[in-house]
Amino acid sequence: MQKVRHRLLLLAPLAAFLLVFFAGPMAGLLSKSVREVEVPRALPRTIEALEGWHYGAPLPPAVFTEFASDLVIARENGTLAHAARRLNYEIPGLRTTIMRASKKVGAAPEGTRFDSAFFAELDPNLASPEFFAVVQRARGPVSGFYLLSALDLQRGFNGDIGWAPEEYRIYIDVLFRTLLISGSVTLGCILLGFPLAHLLTSVSEKTADWLIVLVLLPFWTSLLVRTAGWVVLLQREGLINKTLIDLGFLAEPLDLIYNRTGVLISMTHVLLPFMILPLYGVLKGIPPLYMKAAASLGAGPITRFFWVYLPLAAPGLVAGGLMVFIQALGYYITPALVGGASDQMLSFFVANYTTDTGNWGMAATLGLIMLILTLVLYAIAQRLSGGRTQLAG
Repeated sequence: MQKVRHRLLLLAPLAAFLLVFFAGPMAGLLSKSVREVEVPRALPRTIEALEGWHYGAPLPPAVFTEFASDLVIARENGTLAHAARRLNYEIPGLRTTIMRASKKVGAAPEGTRFDSAFFAELDPNLASPEFFAVVQRARGPVSGFYLLSALDLQRGFNGDIGWAPEEYRIYIDVLFRTLLISGSVTLGCILLGFPLAHLLTSVSEKTADWLIVLVLLPFWTSLLVRTAGWVVLLQREGLINKTLIDLGFLAEPLDLIYNRTGVLISMTHVLLPFMILPLYGVLKGIPPLYMKAAASLGAGPITRFFWVYLPLAAPGLVAGGLMVFIQALGYYITPALVGGASDQMLSFFVANYTTDTGNWGMAATLGLIMLILTLVLYAIAQRLSGGRTQLAG
Protein backbone atom coordinates (compact mmCIF):
# COMPACT_ATOMS: atom_id res chain seq x y z
CA MET A 1 0.00 0.00 0.00
CA GLN A 2 2.88 2.29 0.85
CA LYS A 3 4.46 1.70 -2.58
CA VAL A 4 1.19 2.55 -4.29
CA ARG A 5 1.01 5.84 -2.42
CA HIS A 6 4.57 6.69 -3.37
CA ARG A 7 3.80 5.99 -7.03
CA LEU A 8 0.70 8.16 -6.89
CA LEU A 9 2.71 10.98 -5.34
CA LEU A 10 5.29 10.69 -8.12
CA LEU A 11 2.56 10.81 -10.75
CA ALA A 12 0.71 13.70 -9.10
CA PRO A 13 2.84 16.53 -10.65
CA LEU A 14 2.44 15.06 -14.14
CA ALA A 15 -1.30 14.56 -13.65
CA ALA A 16 -1.68 18.13 -12.36
CA PHE A 17 0.32 19.50 -15.30
CA LEU A 18 -1.82 17.61 -17.83
CA LEU A 19 -5.02 18.66 -16.11
CA VAL A 20 -4.13 22.36 -15.90
CA PHE A 21 -2.34 22.86 -19.21
CA PHE A 22 -3.94 20.22 -21.46
CA ALA A 23 -7.23 18.69 -20.36
CA GLY A 24 -8.63 21.88 -18.84
CA PRO A 25 -7.95 24.21 -21.79
CA MET A 26 -9.07 21.55 -24.28
CA ALA A 27 -12.34 20.99 -22.43
CA GLY A 28 -12.88 24.74 -22.25
CA LEU A 29 -12.30 25.17 -25.98
CA LEU A 30 -14.44 22.20 -27.02
CA SER A 31 -17.28 23.39 -24.80
CA LYS A 32 -17.57 26.45 -27.04
CA SER A 33 -18.98 24.16 -29.74
CA VAL A 34 -22.26 23.87 -27.80
CA ARG A 35 -22.27 26.82 -25.39
CA GLU A 36 -24.38 29.91 -26.02
CA VAL A 37 -23.19 32.87 -23.95
CA GLU A 38 -23.11 35.92 -26.23
CA VAL A 39 -26.84 36.44 -26.76
CA PRO A 40 -27.98 35.60 -23.18
CA ARG A 41 -25.38 38.01 -21.84
CA ALA A 42 -26.41 40.87 -24.11
CA LEU A 43 -30.19 40.36 -24.47
CA PRO A 44 -31.46 38.84 -21.19
CA ARG A 45 -34.65 40.92 -21.03
CA THR A 46 -35.54 40.13 -24.63
CA ILE A 47 -35.11 36.41 -23.99
CA GLU A 48 -37.24 36.64 -20.88
CA ALA A 49 -39.98 38.45 -22.84
CA LEU A 50 -39.90 35.65 -25.44
CA GLU A 51 -40.45 32.97 -22.81
CA GLY A 52 -43.22 30.66 -24.00
CA TRP A 53 -43.42 32.25 -27.46
CA HIS A 54 -43.31 29.97 -30.51
CA TYR A 55 -42.56 30.88 -34.10
CA GLY A 56 -45.81 31.45 -35.96
CA ALA A 57 -47.57 33.05 -33.00
CA PRO A 58 -47.86 36.86 -32.55
CA LEU A 59 -44.84 38.42 -30.89
CA PRO A 60 -45.35 39.52 -27.24
CA PRO A 61 -45.95 43.30 -27.20
CA ALA A 62 -43.34 43.84 -24.48
CA VAL A 63 -40.54 42.21 -26.48
CA PHE A 64 -39.70 45.38 -28.44
CA THR A 65 -39.46 47.53 -25.32
CA GLU A 66 -37.20 44.99 -23.65
CA PHE A 67 -35.16 44.66 -26.81
CA ALA A 68 -34.59 48.41 -26.91
CA SER A 69 -33.52 48.39 -23.27
CA ASP A 70 -31.11 45.51 -23.92
CA LEU A 71 -29.58 47.30 -26.90
CA VAL A 72 -28.68 50.36 -24.84
CA ILE A 73 -27.37 48.46 -21.81
CA ALA A 74 -25.42 45.89 -23.86
CA ARG A 75 -23.80 48.62 -25.93
CA GLU A 76 -22.66 50.38 -22.75
CA ASN A 77 -21.36 47.12 -21.29
CA GLY A 78 -19.52 46.13 -24.47
CA THR A 79 -21.40 42.84 -24.92
CA LEU A 80 -23.56 43.82 -27.89
CA ALA A 81 -20.93 43.33 -30.60
CA HIS A 82 -20.40 39.67 -29.65
CA ALA A 83 -24.14 38.98 -29.63
CA ALA A 84 -24.58 40.75 -32.97
CA ARG A 85 -21.80 38.65 -34.50
CA ARG A 86 -23.40 35.44 -33.20
CA LEU A 87 -26.82 36.38 -34.65
CA ASN A 88 -25.14 37.39 -37.91
CA TYR A 89 -24.10 33.75 -38.43
CA GLU A 90 -27.76 32.85 -38.94
CA ILE A 91 -29.06 36.05 -40.59
CA PRO A 92 -26.28 37.64 -42.69
CA GLY A 93 -26.02 41.41 -42.41
CA LEU A 94 -27.57 41.52 -38.95
CA ARG A 95 -24.44 42.63 -37.15
CA THR A 96 -24.31 46.05 -38.77
CA THR A 97 -28.06 46.42 -38.40
CA ILE A 98 -28.03 45.71 -34.66
CA MET A 99 -25.13 48.05 -33.97
CA ARG A 100 -26.82 50.83 -35.93
CA ALA A 101 -30.12 50.18 -34.13
CA SER A 102 -28.43 50.45 -30.74
CA LYS A 103 -27.20 53.94 -31.64
CA LYS A 104 -30.66 54.98 -32.85
CA VAL A 105 -32.33 53.69 -29.71
CA GLY A 106 -29.76 55.37 -27.49
CA ALA A 107 -30.24 58.70 -29.30
CA ALA A 108 -34.07 58.52 -29.34
CA PRO A 109 -35.80 61.31 -27.43
CA GLU A 110 -37.41 60.56 -24.10
CA GLY A 111 -40.90 59.17 -24.46
CA THR A 112 -40.20 57.42 -27.76
CA ARG A 113 -42.36 54.34 -28.18
CA PHE A 114 -40.26 51.34 -29.04
CA ASP A 115 -42.56 49.02 -30.93
CA SER A 116 -42.67 46.96 -34.08
CA ALA A 117 -43.06 50.05 -36.27
CA PHE A 118 -40.01 51.74 -34.76
CA PHE A 119 -37.70 48.77 -35.46
CA ALA A 120 -39.29 48.01 -38.84
CA GLU A 121 -38.37 51.53 -39.92
CA LEU A 122 -34.75 50.90 -38.92
CA ASP A 123 -34.64 47.48 -40.59
CA PRO A 124 -37.52 45.07 -41.29
CA ASN A 125 -35.38 42.20 -39.99
CA LEU A 126 -35.44 43.62 -36.45
CA ALA A 127 -39.24 43.47 -36.35
CA SER A 128 -39.59 40.07 -37.98
CA PRO A 129 -40.57 36.85 -36.18
CA GLU A 130 -37.57 35.19 -37.86
CA PHE A 131 -35.14 37.46 -36.01
CA PHE A 132 -36.70 36.77 -32.64
CA ALA A 133 -36.83 33.05 -33.40
CA VAL A 134 -33.06 33.16 -33.86
CA VAL A 135 -32.66 35.12 -30.62
CA GLN A 136 -34.79 32.56 -28.80
CA ARG A 137 -32.75 29.64 -30.19
CA ALA A 138 -29.54 31.30 -29.01
CA ARG A 139 -30.84 31.81 -25.48
CA GLY A 140 -28.55 29.03 -24.17
CA PRO A 141 -27.08 27.67 -22.13
CA VAL A 142 -26.37 25.17 -24.94
CA SER A 143 -27.45 24.69 -28.53
CA GLY A 144 -26.58 22.57 -31.53
CA PHE A 145 -26.10 25.47 -33.95
CA TYR A 146 -22.37 24.99 -34.53
CA LEU A 147 -22.61 21.19 -34.63
CA LEU A 148 -25.35 21.38 -37.26
CA SER A 149 -23.39 23.96 -39.27
CA ALA A 150 -20.31 21.71 -39.29
CA LEU A 151 -22.47 19.02 -40.93
CA ASP A 152 -23.94 21.48 -43.48
CA LEU A 153 -27.28 21.38 -41.67
CA GLN A 154 -29.42 24.12 -40.20
CA ARG A 155 -32.45 24.44 -38.01
CA GLY A 156 -35.42 26.23 -39.58
CA PHE A 157 -37.36 28.95 -37.81
CA ASN A 158 -40.02 26.41 -36.90
CA GLY A 159 -37.39 24.06 -35.41
CA ASP A 160 -37.10 21.57 -38.28
CA ILE A 161 -33.59 20.43 -39.26
CA GLY A 162 -32.63 20.37 -42.94
CA TRP A 163 -29.78 20.96 -45.35
CA ALA A 164 -28.22 24.41 -45.46
CA PRO A 165 -28.49 26.38 -48.72
CA GLU A 166 -26.18 25.10 -51.45
CA GLU A 167 -23.82 28.09 -51.23
CA TYR A 168 -23.20 27.42 -47.53
CA ARG A 169 -22.47 23.69 -47.80
CA ILE A 170 -18.72 23.45 -47.51
CA TYR A 171 -17.81 21.43 -44.44
CA ILE A 172 -18.82 17.95 -45.61
CA ASP A 173 -16.70 18.46 -48.75
CA VAL A 174 -13.81 19.72 -46.62
CA LEU A 175 -14.13 16.74 -44.28
CA PHE A 176 -14.05 14.21 -47.13
CA ARG A 177 -11.15 16.12 -48.72
CA THR A 178 -9.25 15.97 -45.43
CA LEU A 179 -9.86 12.23 -45.10
CA LEU A 180 -8.89 11.64 -48.73
CA ILE A 181 -5.63 13.57 -48.49
CA SER A 182 -4.75 12.00 -45.13
CA GLY A 183 -5.53 8.51 -46.44
CA SER A 184 -3.51 9.08 -49.64
CA VAL A 185 -0.52 10.34 -47.65
CA THR A 186 -0.77 7.35 -45.29
CA LEU A 187 -0.87 4.92 -48.22
CA GLY A 188 2.12 6.64 -49.82
CA CYS A 189 4.07 6.43 -46.55
CA ILE A 190 3.26 2.69 -46.28
CA LEU A 191 4.39 1.98 -49.84
CA LEU A 192 7.62 3.91 -49.37
CA GLY A 193 8.25 3.14 -45.72
CA PHE A 194 7.71 -0.62 -45.64
CA PRO A 195 10.56 -1.50 -48.07
CA LEU A 196 12.93 0.88 -46.29
CA ALA A 197 12.00 -0.48 -42.85
CA HIS A 198 12.56 -4.01 -44.15
CA LEU A 199 15.92 -2.93 -45.59
CA LEU A 200 16.95 -1.59 -42.18
CA THR A 201 16.40 -5.06 -40.69
CA SER A 202 18.36 -6.78 -43.47
CA VAL A 203 21.61 -4.80 -43.49
CA SER A 204 24.36 -4.74 -40.90
CA GLU A 205 23.86 -2.75 -37.71
CA LYS A 206 26.42 -0.14 -38.76
CA THR A 207 24.69 0.44 -42.10
CA ALA A 208 21.30 0.48 -40.39
CA ASP A 209 22.54 3.18 -37.98
CA TRP A 210 23.57 5.41 -40.88
CA LEU A 211 20.27 4.83 -42.66
CA ILE A 212 18.35 5.72 -39.51
CA VAL A 213 20.34 8.95 -39.29
CA LEU A 214 19.19 9.78 -42.82
CA VAL A 215 15.59 8.96 -41.83
CA LEU A 216 15.84 11.27 -38.81
CA LEU A 217 17.63 14.02 -40.71
CA PRO A 218 14.41 15.88 -41.66
CA PHE A 219 13.61 16.30 -37.95
CA TRP A 220 16.63 18.58 -37.66
CA THR A 221 14.94 21.10 -39.94
CA SER A 222 11.73 22.94 -39.14
CA LEU A 223 8.51 22.00 -40.93
CA LEU A 224 8.29 25.46 -42.49
CA VAL A 225 11.77 25.18 -44.01
CA ARG A 226 11.09 21.69 -45.38
CA THR A 227 7.85 22.85 -46.95
CA ALA A 228 9.52 25.93 -48.41
CA GLY A 229 12.13 23.61 -49.91
CA TRP A 230 9.41 21.71 -51.74
CA VAL A 231 8.04 25.01 -53.04
CA VAL A 232 11.42 25.59 -54.68
CA LEU A 233 11.72 22.03 -56.00
CA LEU A 234 8.20 21.64 -57.37
CA GLN A 235 7.61 24.90 -59.21
CA ARG A 236 7.54 24.93 -63.03
CA GLU A 237 11.10 26.26 -63.21
CA GLY A 238 12.23 24.15 -60.26
CA LEU A 239 14.86 21.44 -60.05
CA ILE A 240 12.50 18.49 -60.62
CA ASN A 241 10.94 19.85 -63.81
CA LYS A 242 14.29 21.09 -65.09
CA THR A 243 15.92 17.68 -64.53
CA LEU A 244 13.11 15.79 -66.26
CA ILE A 245 13.21 18.14 -69.24
CA ASP A 246 17.02 17.95 -69.50
CA LEU A 247 16.83 14.13 -69.46
CA GLY A 248 14.26 14.20 -72.24
CA PHE A 249 11.38 12.76 -70.23
CA LEU A 250 9.28 15.93 -70.60
CA ALA A 251 8.77 18.53 -73.29
CA GLU A 252 6.84 20.93 -71.06
CA PRO A 253 7.11 21.39 -67.25
CA LEU A 254 4.49 19.70 -65.08
CA ASP A 255 2.20 21.54 -62.69
CA LEU A 256 3.47 20.06 -59.42
CA ILE A 257 2.72 22.90 -57.03
CA TYR A 258 -0.35 24.77 -55.80
CA ASN A 259 -2.42 21.65 -56.42
CA ARG A 260 -3.16 18.25 -54.88
CA THR A 261 0.03 16.72 -56.33
CA GLY A 262 2.27 19.12 -54.42
CA VAL A 263 0.35 18.57 -51.20
CA LEU A 264 0.66 14.78 -51.41
CA ILE A 265 4.37 14.84 -52.29
CA SER A 266 5.39 17.28 -49.57
CA MET A 267 3.20 15.78 -46.84
CA THR A 268 4.39 12.26 -47.64
CA HIS A 269 8.01 13.40 -47.37
CA VAL A 270 7.40 15.16 -44.07
CA LEU A 271 5.48 12.28 -42.46
CA LEU A 272 7.47 9.35 -43.85
CA PRO A 273 9.75 9.01 -40.77
CA PHE A 274 6.69 8.53 -38.57
CA MET A 275 5.88 5.42 -40.61
CA ILE A 276 9.39 4.05 -40.85
CA LEU A 277 10.39 4.23 -37.18
CA PRO A 278 7.51 2.28 -35.55
CA LEU A 279 7.47 -0.17 -38.44
CA TYR A 280 11.22 -0.77 -38.11
CA GLY A 281 10.80 -1.42 -34.38
CA VAL A 282 8.29 -4.20 -35.08
CA LEU A 283 10.05 -5.74 -38.09
CA LYS A 284 13.31 -5.93 -36.17
CA GLY A 285 11.60 -8.10 -33.56
CA ILE A 286 10.35 -10.71 -36.07
CA PRO A 287 12.61 -13.81 -35.76
CA PRO A 288 14.06 -14.85 -39.17
CA LEU A 289 13.39 -18.46 -38.20
CA TYR A 290 9.69 -17.93 -38.85
CA MET A 291 10.27 -17.27 -42.52
CA LYS A 292 12.72 -20.18 -42.77
CA ALA A 293 10.20 -22.49 -41.10
CA ALA A 294 7.50 -21.42 -43.57
CA ALA A 295 9.89 -22.02 -46.46
CA SER A 296 10.76 -25.49 -45.13
CA LEU A 297 7.05 -26.32 -45.15
CA GLY A 298 6.82 -25.49 -48.85
CA ALA A 299 5.50 -21.91 -48.70
CA GLY A 300 6.65 -19.68 -51.57
CA PRO A 301 7.90 -16.08 -51.17
CA ILE A 302 4.48 -14.51 -51.74
CA THR A 303 2.75 -16.95 -49.37
CA ARG A 304 5.40 -16.38 -46.71
CA PHE A 305 5.04 -12.62 -47.01
CA PHE A 306 1.23 -12.46 -46.82
CA TRP A 307 0.61 -15.28 -44.34
CA VAL A 308 3.63 -15.01 -42.05
CA TYR A 309 5.55 -11.73 -42.38
CA LEU A 310 2.70 -9.29 -42.92
CA PRO A 311 0.53 -10.46 -39.97
CA LEU A 312 3.55 -10.16 -37.68
CA ALA A 313 4.24 -6.67 -39.07
CA ALA A 314 0.60 -5.57 -38.60
CA PRO A 315 1.13 -3.78 -35.24
CA GLY A 316 3.89 -1.65 -36.79
CA LEU A 317 1.84 -0.92 -39.89
CA VAL A 318 -1.17 0.05 -37.82
CA ALA A 319 0.84 2.16 -35.40
CA GLY A 320 2.73 3.94 -38.17
CA GLY A 321 -0.38 4.39 -40.30
CA LEU A 322 -2.31 5.73 -37.32
CA MET A 323 0.46 8.15 -36.45
CA VAL A 324 0.74 9.43 -40.02
CA PHE A 325 -3.01 9.66 -40.59
CA ILE A 326 -3.72 11.52 -37.35
CA GLN A 327 -0.94 14.03 -37.96
CA ALA A 328 -2.07 14.49 -41.56
CA LEU A 329 -5.59 15.32 -40.34
CA GLY A 330 -4.27 18.38 -38.55
CA TYR A 331 -1.82 19.64 -41.18
CA TYR A 332 -2.07 23.33 -41.94
CA ILE A 333 1.26 24.84 -43.07
CA THR A 334 2.05 22.39 -45.87
CA PRO A 335 -1.34 22.52 -47.69
CA ALA A 336 -1.41 26.29 -47.22
CA LEU A 337 1.99 26.76 -48.89
CA VAL A 338 2.01 24.15 -51.66
CA GLY A 339 -1.72 23.53 -52.20
CA GLY A 340 -4.41 25.45 -53.99
CA ALA A 341 -7.73 26.80 -52.74
CA SER A 342 -9.37 23.41 -53.30
CA ASP A 343 -6.71 21.57 -51.26
CA GLN A 344 -7.19 23.25 -47.88
CA MET A 345 -8.08 20.89 -45.04
CA LEU A 346 -10.11 21.18 -41.83
CA SER A 347 -7.16 22.67 -39.95
CA PHE A 348 -7.12 25.64 -42.34
CA PHE A 349 -10.68 26.52 -41.37
CA VAL A 350 -9.93 26.04 -37.67
CA ALA A 351 -7.02 28.47 -37.97
CA ASN A 352 -9.09 30.91 -40.02
CA TYR A 353 -11.97 30.94 -37.53
CA THR A 354 -9.54 31.32 -34.63
CA THR A 355 -7.24 34.06 -35.92
CA ASP A 356 -9.22 35.91 -38.59
CA THR A 357 -12.95 35.86 -37.90
CA GLY A 358 -12.97 35.08 -34.17
CA ASN A 359 -15.65 32.42 -34.60
CA TRP A 360 -14.50 30.29 -31.68
CA GLY A 361 -17.68 28.21 -31.69
CA MET A 362 -17.10 26.98 -35.23
CA ALA A 363 -13.38 26.49 -34.61
CA ALA A 364 -14.15 24.40 -31.51
CA THR A 365 -16.72 22.32 -33.41
CA LEU A 366 -14.31 21.50 -36.23
CA GLY A 367 -11.68 20.67 -33.63
CA LEU A 368 -14.18 18.38 -31.92
CA ILE A 369 -14.80 16.57 -35.22
CA MET A 370 -11.06 16.04 -35.64
CA LEU A 371 -10.81 14.72 -32.07
CA ILE A 372 -13.68 12.29 -32.65
CA LEU A 373 -12.04 11.09 -35.87
CA THR A 374 -8.79 10.52 -33.98
CA LEU A 375 -10.50 8.49 -31.26
CA VAL A 376 -12.42 6.42 -33.82
CA LEU A 377 -9.24 5.74 -35.78
CA TYR A 378 -7.41 4.69 -32.65
CA ALA A 379 -10.21 2.28 -31.74
CA ILE A 380 -10.14 0.81 -35.25
CA ALA A 381 -6.35 0.52 -35.11
CA GLN A 382 -6.52 -1.33 -31.80
CA ARG A 383 -9.09 -3.69 -33.28
CA LEU A 384 -7.08 -4.36 -36.43
CA SER A 385 -3.86 -4.95 -34.52
CA GLY A 386 -5.49 -7.16 -31.93
CA GLY A 387 -4.75 -4.62 -29.22
CA ARG A 388 -1.04 -4.67 -29.98
CA THR A 389 -0.61 -1.12 -31.32
CA GLN A 390 1.42 -0.18 -28.26
CA LEU A 391 4.13 -2.70 -29.23
CA ALA A 392 5.20 -0.40 -32.05
CA GLY A 393 6.19 2.29 -29.61
